[in-house]
Amino acid sequence: MKPMKPMEPMKPMEPMKPMEPMKGAQPWWPKDLGEPATSGAQNGMKYAFFPDRRRLLVDRDGQVSTYDSGDHRIGGVAQADGAAKILTFTGQDGEVDLGSLKKLD
Repeated sequence: MKPMKPMEPMKPMEPMKPMEPMKGAQPWWPKDLGEPATSGAQNGMKYAFFPDRRRLLVDRDGQVSTYDSGDHRIGGVAQADGAAKILTFTGQDGEVDLGSLKKLD
């Protein structure tokens, strides 16, 4: 019977590379507006409200529209009809129809 060779030592493990931090979602609104007081998305639509600038931005399938929110302090949104993509926002005095706001672009 032949003698067995001794086991060779294992190579040391290479150090793991540190994990890179995950990148958060990039804002879809212009940086000069700052951070929105509220924002959200559903059914291919997004919105962001900037009370200091009196601006409401709505993104419908990549097409961004800007509205003058006037004295409204928007805090939420309801989507009346997903197919028609009709948005109604909630302000300090109740519902705010998007059609009642002045579209800027």
